[in-house]
Amino acid sequence: MLQEIRNRRSIRAFTSEPIDDATINTIIEMGTWAPSGLNNQPWKFVVVKSREYLEKLSQQTTYSHIIQGAPSCIAVFLDTTASYHREKDIQAIGACLQNMLLTIHHLGLGGVWLGEILNNRKNVENILNVPPTLELMAVVAFGHPAEKKGRGTRKPLDDVVVARVEDHQALS
Repeated sequence: MLQEIRNRRSIRAFTSEPIDDATINTIIEMGTWAPSGLNNQPWKFVVVKSREYLEKLSQQTTYSHIIQGAPSCIAVFLDTTASYHREKDIQAIGACLQNMLLTIHHLGLGGVWLGEILNNRKNVENILNVPPTLELMAVVAFGHPAEKKGRGTRKPLDDVVVARVEDHQALS
């Protein structure tokens, strides 16, 4: 699992090979196993495979080429009727998205979490004809990778760990 986390990369180019519904259902199901406060599971999903709708969605982001090239996308929403604490629920949806991306990687596919599309959130919600109780959080574009995965880098722990608090020790 640790290697899968380290090796996952955002993939932005895909082949035209379609993704079957069983695979899509697995990706969504693994997303729903993310933790959520009070186990409220505040997420809802819209699966988009229609070329017409993928084109409409692509017009809502500066990264249109990613959606245009993807055989499938999943729009991920916050269900405000299930929400009990907005920040916690948004964090839960972040965990759900990460589970989905790790599942996509594990299945030998490639995917990317598109957040910039939120600049046109209302348009996307209208295009997908969701009820007003659903608020777009992200779109995941995915498919069979048509690009090589790049090398990932991360800051060293010394740059990100601010302090270590142990027994009988106070923060300075």
